Amino acid sequence: MADPRNTDGAPPRSVHIEKKKVNWLAWIALAAGILALLFALSRCSNDETAAVASAPTSTPTDVVAKTPNAASSTALAGTSGLGGYLSGTEAAPRTFQFEKLTFDTAKSTLRPDDAQEVATIATVLKQYGSTRVRIAGYADSRGPAAANVALGKARADAVKAGLVAQGIDAARIETVSGGEIDPVDTNATTSGQAENRRTELVVTSR
Repeated sequence: MADPRNTDGAPPRSVHIEKKKVNWLAWIALAAGILALLFALSRCSNDETAAVASAPTSTPTDVVAKTPNAASSTALAGTSGLGGYLSGTEAAPRTFQFEKLTFDTAKSTLRPDDAQEVATIATVLKQYGSTRVRIAGYADSRGPAAANVALGKARADAVKAGLVAQGIDAARIETVSGGEIDPVDTNATTSGQAENRRTELVVTSR
């Protein structure tokens, strides 16, 4: 009689199959990492697009100033008339030519002799605090045109710096260059060249 306790060679009564545990935490972490990577790539692409869209379309040395009636240097009022204009009702814009300020050849530095005119203009602008102006710098025709455009802008910036030093808010002053265009006098003489190295003030709003 067979021993019931002897199970050698006997088939198992039941088979136990161990199920493989799935590490859900690892899968969730992996999915979160992929989503974070996709989000970062999309932000980077948007930033690059915004940077391209905001790029300036022109350089600060473009010629943007043009003198009305430039053929005659007497066509424009001098800056001594600025106060009378601002106290009146004439509409803007209105252009005034600096009466004494003419820069030395190839230079953009304000001379001591120019300080009084700049100070006078600053005094008027302080009286009319809502007035905004544009300073336009010009050059004579000697030298490359591109260099004269940059020189005109540097001269306008120098006048702006002089006004700001006198207490005028920089936000009220725009600067532009006229380069060598629209000469008000001949470039064939020394005196004519000096006239063409002019600076103008345009009242853009009052």
